[in-house]
Amino acid sequence: MRWALARRDGTATRSVRHAARTALNGALDILHPLLTLARGTGRLLSGVRGWWLRTPKERRGPALFVTASCLLVVGLMPYGPALALAGLLATAAWYGREQAVHGGATGPDEEQLARLQAVYEALVPCFASPADAAEDPLYALEGDFERVFENYTFCDEGRLSRLRLHYPAHFEDSDPHQRFRVEQLLSAKCGRGREYRFNWDEEHNRLEMTALAPLHTGIAAQRFVTGTGEVVLGFTDASDVRRTVPVTVGGDEEPHDVPPVVWRTGGKSREPHLLALGLPGSGTTTLLRSIALQALTAGGEIVVVDGEGSGEFASLTGRRGVLGVEASLSGAVATLEWAVHETERRLLAASRAREQGRPRPADATRPLWLLLDRPAVLSHLADAQNRRDPQELLQVPLRHGRAAGVTVAVAEQLDAADELGQAVRSHTRARTVLGPVSREQAREVLGEAPPSTPGPGTPAGRGLARLGSGPVLRLQVPATPDPYDDAAAARERDAVLALLPERAAHPGPVPQAG
Repeated sequence: MRWALARRDGTATRSVRHAARTALNGALDILHPLLTLARGTGRLLSGVRGWWLRTPKERRGPALFVTASCLLVVGLMPYGPALALAGLLATAAWYGREQAVHGGATGPDEEQLARLQAVYEALVPCFASPADAAEDPLYALEGDFERVFENYTFCDEGRLSRLRLHYPAHFEDSDPHQRFRVEQLLSAKCGRGREYRFNWDEEHNRLEMTALAPLHTGIAAQRFVTGTGEVVLGFTDASDVRRTVPVTVGGDEEPHDVPPVVWRTGGKSREPHLLALGLPGSGTTTLLRSIALQALTAGGEIVVVDGEGSGEFASLTGRRGVLGVEASLSGAVATLEWAVHETERRLLAASRAREQGRPRPADATRPLWLLLDRPAVLSHLADAQNRRDPQELLQVPLRHGRAAGVTVAVAEQLDAADELGQAVRSHTRARTVLGPVSREQAREVLGEAPPSTPGPGTPAGRGLARLGSGPVLRLQVPATPDPYDDAAAARERDAVLALLPERAAHPGPVPQAG
């Protein structure tokens, strides 16, 4: 009963405070032009003072002379003083403007105030401490959110899109479980169905939450503007990368500049091999198909091992640059044995070329790609038949592939990640995880907790990526469906068919299983 009375008194106090704030805002609206000019003049004077203090003493005299000369010229001009005064007032008005960050020009309305107070009270169990009972705690049931919410912004739908708050120093912000509890609560109170990014400032006890805009999902397979050895894994937020590539989105013929996630391969790459994990239907096979098309477009050669045998790569069979597409266990073993010998041959050719002072031969420098989809299925079959595990044959290409121009990309379902070989887990430093995975699952795959995770109902190809020791980035894989799949959109299937190379006149050098 006492708590209910305190809560009612707190609500009444907040209503009175809001009415007073509204009256004050009405009075300030009358004086708003004068306040704007005064604020702008103060900022201009502060800027001039800062410039004067930063100017070396030996340059202050010439600067004063130039300024006085300009004022004299303006004073002698017709209407010069009047124009100068008008320009000064316009500049002061521009610098004195005040952008609203609290939902509107006059502050939040009643509904927004109620939302902010509800978020504040929901955070009380997370940030309150029994030791604060005798003091003036920041978070209490009858407390005021204005003490801790430093900045907040509402979107057009009336939901919080940005919130910056201050939390007490006793909160264990280094504990990932405590952090996750707060993040999960804020995500629920600020509106589900959106993706949020949380930035923890442990030094100053600040937390900033930002609602992220959805990534582009209408980008189909196409020729991307990249350098030698670069592969576009997908697209991310503009605030996370400094580079953009022109792409066509949807049916629009006008190109748009979109920030990509670029994976650099080759002899100077720090992360020469890729591991893509995901939930069923999340788009790992689509990612491999996108990589295959980009490798073929750049003049490379590819070898595909389809462990699931679903025929997702049937459109690549017999194409120029495709050395083989294998789905059986015997064919996969024969193909990977050839890849081991090819890697060793390239290393030997490069060593001989260095000894003789010659450049490496062309057949040892052309990029070779080994693309494996669901290799854990083939490993299970090999174990059941007491045959050699195909993953054991990947050790040589993974260890020496960067020097030999051989790149390995492996895609597997997340629940079968434990069945991947040690060589695959150790040498694949470029990682992606697709689908609505939990934060713990993303941390286990990427080696670092992501600032945000995809929510349920995300489109196929949506996930996270981390290249080596870089930051965790949001990722949207370009739509690259099987062109023979009638369930896919016709525009996306046509885009894949347009990128496929022509049929090869002769089969590749990979031995066929007998």
